[in-house]
Amino acid sequence: MDKRLILPVSRHLTPARIFILSFASFILLATAFLCLPAAAGGRPLSFIDALFTATSGVCVTGLTVIDIGRDLSPLGQAATMVMFQIGGLGIITFSVLLFSIMGRGISFKDQEIIQSTFFHTPRRDFMKLIRAIFSITFVVEAMGTGLLFIRFCRDFPPGKALYYAAYHAISAFNNCGYSLFSSSLVGYRNDGWVNFVIMALLITGGIGFIVQYELIAKWRGRIRCLSLHSKIVLRATLLLVLAGTALFFLFEAGNVLKNGALPSSLLTSVFQSVTARTCGFNTVDIGLLTNSTLLLLLLLMFIGAAPGSTGGGVKVTSFSLMMLIIWNKIKGREEVSVFHRTIPKEILTRTVAILVAAVLIIFIVVSFLLFTHPGNGETTGDSRHYFIVYLFETVSAFGTVGLSMGITPELSPIQKIAVTILMFVGRIGPITLAYSWYSRKRGLAYAEESVMVG
Repeated sequence: MDKRLILPVSRHLTPARIFILSFASFILLATAFLCLPAAAGGRPLSFIDALFTATSGVCVTGLTVIDIGRDLSPLGQAATMVMFQIGGLGIITFSVLLFSIMGRGISFKDQEIIQSTFFHTPRRDFMKLIRAIFSITFVVEAMGTGLLFIRFCRDFPPGKALYYAAYHAISAFNNCGYSLFSSSLVGYRNDGWVNFVIMALLITGGIGFIVQYELIAKWRGRIRCLSLHSKIVLRATLLLVLAGTALFFLFEAGNVLKNGALPSSLLTSVFQSVTARTCGFNTVDIGLLTNSTLLLLLLLMFIGAAPGSTGGGVKVTSFSLMMLIIWNKIKGREEVSVFHRTIPKEILTRTVAILVAAVLIIFIVVSFLLFTHPGNGETTGDSRHYFIVYLFETVSAFGTVGLSMGITPELSPIQKIAVTILMFVGRIGPITLAYSWYSRKRGLAYAEESVMVG
């Protein structure tokens, strides 16, 4: 092929565009596979349902319009496991490791994509960190599988117990939330063993690989202190888990936790607090929760996990920095400082852009789902109910969480497409998506002029 044709195409394939195209291509490939009769447990999936399921799996969301354990064959179920494993770590990451094993060089674009995905600053020990990511993933998922296998052996034959354990361990670590049980983990609501193993996997995957790496390095004495990024992630995660647990317990004391023993109620509360920010596993029926609790879960889903993790949302760092911006403005400070470090203004501007873009996207999709609802135009109690249902579904899809009030299988084809696009945007990130189209720097700067705000 003529190099004159290749070079212009290569120039247009910026790292952001390559990142997006890799996910889109893998989703289409996964969709085609799920459409095959061999992947179905009975009747083959329609293209829309296969696309929705593939996107949810690759984008580690967990929303599903089918019953994974019933409507997919063992081959189809195994395919979803591959989807959220590769989707959680990233297609480019797997490619880089494969090229490294084969002794091939790694392009600068591939390095730039992975650097921006997993690391807060450029690293010299790039390949060492990539190998560490896969090592941590393998060890954590293997440990989770072993612990769940011990418990599942009491309910299933050894072979099935191992399969179920591996599926749920990988799903949990990658913060997907796909389950082979029709009611997710409701049947294990009071099982402390299963709850704590799943929560440990969710939190480990949700804090991000660079935080995991730094914690291990500090434990081994290789570094003296954690980076600012890790400090913010760990403290924000702990605060959100504790606050979410306390508020869930308070809001549901007279509802789903009514007449329950205190240890069981606390276990249920902490599990919902953890899973709402990162993953779609649940041990209670979300549709039975009070409005106050639903509002709490909406906030937790919107915040999400940490950057460079397998989770979604606007990220705990963005939420933390936004709170710091507000606090410093109230105190009259121009600079935003935390842990004796000043945050660059470029990062603060990006934080505000991410939050505003997320709110706008959620508003647009909720409006679309309400507009396309069959009962649109009717002011009834039922139609009012669908507002909170669609809002919950939208935030869950954008945050790649996977929790639902039960509306997902009832979505119309056009609504499924809208939610599918939203899951993709939520996994990629609205700013990354926008940057992929407007990546060229503008060379012209205009004179400044003030505008009144606030």
